[in-house]
Amino acid sequence: MKVRELAVEDAYEFIPPVFGDDRGVFSSPFQETAFGEALGRPLFPVAQVSSSRSRRGVVRGVHFTALPGSMAKYVYCTGGRALDFVVDVRAGSPTFARSEAVELSAAGFNALYLPPGVGHLFAALEDDTTMVYLLSASYVAEKERAVHPLDPSLDLSIPDDLQLVMSDRDKNAPGVETALKQGLLPEYEACQEAVR
Repeated sequence: MKVRELAVEDAYEFIPPVFGDDRGVFSSPFQETAFGEALGRPLFPVAQVSSSRSRRGVVRGVHFTALPGSMAKYVYCTGGRALDFVVDVRAGSPTFARSEAVELSAAGFNALYLPPGVGHLFAALEDDTTMVYLLSASYVAEKERAVHPLDPSLDLSIPDDLQLVMSDRDKNAPGVETALKQGLLPEYEACQEAVR
């Protein structure tokens, strides 16, 4: 398993080996030993596993969860391809408003770890793009937050050739600076405490 630290503090990409033969391929997108060596602790206790399937052009995010109880995520793609963005929306973070895009695909088996308070967005690059999320907390609608995926200050490089399909929630989400002024963003220090 290869591990790569991302531009957003405390976020990582995990790239497992893929074994193939005449039957097809096999891989393990999550390996506890590799995760523990990279982060110095085991993966969070999984409270929920969720999945989404999207057609080409669907954009989901930038989503994050309010404190207390902000969730960490381990995300990978089991069908199609997605351009996945890890976005630091933690107020006071040394990498605040920084992001990194990683292509996740069923063929690549790579996965992303997002710590509590870090925003997540993906753009489906193919029809039937299926994403799987291991979550450290159960979904609670009242705690879910979003910032606008096309906020120019985030400068997310969503491909121009996609006809974007977004939920009303994402279309109407505030920009990151507005969310910061309104106190909607999680505090970096509190997020750090959540993983200790």
